[in-house]
Amino acid sequence: MPAACPASAPELFTWEFATDPYPAYAWLREHSPVHRTALPSGVEAWLVTRYADARQALADTRLSKNPAHHAEPAHARGKTGIPGERKAELMTHLLNIDPPDHTRLRRLVSKAFTPRRVAEFAPRVQELTDRLIDRFAAEGRADLIHDFAFPLPIYAICDLLGVPREDQDDFRDWAGMMIRHGGGPRGGVARSVKKMRGYLAELIHRKREELREDGSDDLISGLIRASDHGEHLTENEAAAMAFILLFAGFETTVNLIGNGVYALLRNPAERARLQRSLDAGDSGLLETGIEELLRYDGPVELATWRFATEPLTLGGRDIETGDPVLVVLAAADRDPARFDDPDTLDLARRDNQHLGYGHGIHYCLGAPLARLEGRTALATLLTRLPDLRLAGEPADLRWRGGLIMRGLRTLPVEFTPRPGAPGTDAASTL
Repeated sequence: MPAACPASAPELFTWEFATDPYPAYAWLREHSPVHRTALPSGVEAWLVTRYADARQALADTRLSKNPAHHAEPAHARGKTGIPGERKAELMTHLLNIDPPDHTRLRRLVSKAFTPRRVAEFAPRVQELTDRLIDRFAAEGRADLIHDFAFPLPIYAICDLLGVPREDQDDFRDWAGMMIRHGGGPRGGVARSVKKMRGYLAELIHRKREELREDGSDDLISGLIRASDHGEHLTENEAAAMAFILLFAGFETTVNLIGNGVYALLRNPAERARLQRSLDAGDSGLLETGIEELLRYDGPVELATWRFATEPLTLGGRDIETGDPVLVVLAAADRDPARFDDPDTLDLARRDNQHLGYGHGIHYCLGAPLARLEGRTALATLLTRLPDLRLAGEPADLRWRGGLIMRGLRTLPVEFTPRPGAPGTDAASTL
C-alpha cells in the first residue's frame, strides 16, 4: 500500500473540481503523480497524471481493458464502464477487449474512418453544420450545446452507421439521457442503453434481410457482411460495436466543440487570430488550433478503465493485480515537463503530441471524423457569427460531473441576428 499523501492533497470530484480540475491535477503531478483514490462510485483506482507515465500506461499490455480482470469488491460490482452495458449484453466492444479480439473487431470498423471515407463525408458534415446554424441564426442567441454541439455529431454518426433518418431523433433522445445523467443516477443511462440495444438488434435484423437488395455501404451493413463472410462477428458483437461507435462518437465531439468554443471566447486574442486566418482563406491555424484545443481542455478527461493483469510499478508506485488504473489525459496534456507554458492556449503550437485521443492500440478510431466535425463547426461558427460572445458570466456555467468526459452542460451565447436559410424552421429535417 502506498504511503499516505500529505494532508494538503486537494479534494477531487466535487462540483468545484469539475469547474476547474487543473490546479488539483498540477498538485498531483508534483506530489503524487500515480495517486490512489476513492472515486464517487466507491471504487478505488489509481490516477496517472504525468505525461511520461500516461504514455507508458496507455501502451502497457499488462493493463487490460477487459473488466473481467478487475478484482472488484462486492460494493464496487458493476460500477465500472458504461452503466447498463452488462445487462444489455453490450460488453464486447473496443473499449472492453484486448487482442486478439480487439485487433479483429478494430480491423472490421477501421475502413469506415479512413482518410478517404472521412473526406467523402465532409460535405454532409458541412450541410448539417449550416442547417443547425440556420435554425438559430436569426434569433441572436442560442445554447451552443443543445442547439449545435450536441445534434451535429449525433446526426453525423447516425448517418455513418446507417440509422434511417426517421429514427435518428430517437437516438438523439437516448444520447441526451446519457449526457444529462453523466454525473447523476446511473438508472437513467441504463434505461437508455437498454432501449438503444433493443433498437440496434431490430435494425441489424432488418438490414440483414435487406442487404442483398439495397447494397448499402453504411457501417452496420459492413459489420453484417463481415459476419456473413467468415469474420465470425456475433450479433452481440455487431450490436456492441454499433453502440460504442455511437456512444463514443458523439459525446467526444460534443465536448470538443463546446469546450473549444468556450476556450476561444475566454481567450479573445487567440480567437481574433483564428478569425483573421479564416478570413484570409488560410486553414493552417485551424489545423493546429484543433490540436491545441484538444490539448488545452479536451473532451476526454480520463481515459477509459484499465485493469492490472499482474503486479507492476508505475511512476514509482506498486500496482497490484486487479487494480483499476485511470490515465488522466487532462493532467498529462498540461504537464510542464512535456509542454512549454502548458496553461496557455496557443493555437499555433507545433510540438503538440497531446494524448487527447489516447495512445497505442486503443487510440480513438473515430478521431479523424471528430477532427473534421470540430474544424467544420468552429470555422463555420466564426465565419457566419463573427461577433459570437458569451451570454452571462463564466462563473454561472456548469460542467457535467461524469468521470470520463469533460464538457459543459450549457453554453449560452449571443450574436447579431442573421437570417438563416430560406424556409428554415425548427421542424425542418436534417
